[in-house]
Amino acid sequence: MAIDWSGAKGTRHRGIAIGLCEAGTQAPRLVTAPGGIWSRRAVADWLAQTAAQDPTLFGFDFSFAPPFVARGSYLPGEAVPQDGPGFWAYVDAICDDDDLGAASLLERHHRRHFYFGKADGAKAAYMHNRACEVHYNAGGGGKPSTVYDAIGAAQVAKASFAGMRLLHHLRPAVPIWPFDPLPGDGSLIVEIYTSIAARAGGRPKGRSKMRDLATLNAALMALDCAPHDGAMPDDHGADALVTAAWMRRASTDTRLWSPAAMSDEIARTEGWTFGIF
Repeated sequence: MAIDWSGAKGTRHRGIAIGLCEAGTQAPRLVTAPGGIWSRRAVADWLAQTAAQDPTLFGFDFSFAPPFVARGSYLPGEAVPQDGPGFWAYVDAICDDDDLGAASLLERHHRRHFYFGKADGAKAAYMHNRACEVHYNAGGGGKPSTVYDAIGAAQVAKASFAGMRLLHHLRPAVPIWPFDPLPGDGSLIVEIYTSIAARAGGRPKGRSKMRDLATLNAALMALDCAPHDGAMPDDHGADALVTAAWMRRASTDTRLWSPAAMSDEIARTEGWTFGIF
């Protein structure tokens, strides 16, 4: 199951889309939100309930932690926890933003660590990446955005720190890989890049978006799925459908669960994106 999280805007999140792909070869489908629009809180409540009912692999497309290994801290010079789950709890504790938001962390609590524009100096000074992102880029995958870049339509900072609050609330009920070990059974949460799924579905690098049914269905068929039966969804919905289809197939690839470049320290502090090996 893939949750396209990064399109969230405002206090109600029209950009959130959830794609469900069950066993077999049938096409994935979008999960309808209560009231028609997913809030972050509604996603948390729905996921906890769903995870308890059926063993499910859930994927979220936000960064599960800031970079740590290369700099020795998430926020150098600040007294913050030194592991992923501890940091999620810290973010949740200092942010009182509505609906699991975390804009206050960037804009007030730790403003000096984030790039909001030219007044902050050279942008390059903020472009720190996690080990899995460096590994992905070195392998030709492309350079993902950093959570310290808080400006522009493509920034992932606010969505990622909001997602860390979500993880804090969900972890008592659902393990989160690789911060938690793989469970013998039951549900699990992983971090995903929708672009990895799109590439696996035949989309060329830099052109992952699918805006017509023919393109969407070609990607689904490349991932061993039946074509989408319905109207063409928006970008977020299409990403969720294709990523859910890819997750169904990729979950059996043992390489993805034991990436050689992921050390115990990386797993504990930064995590890893499922699909990078």
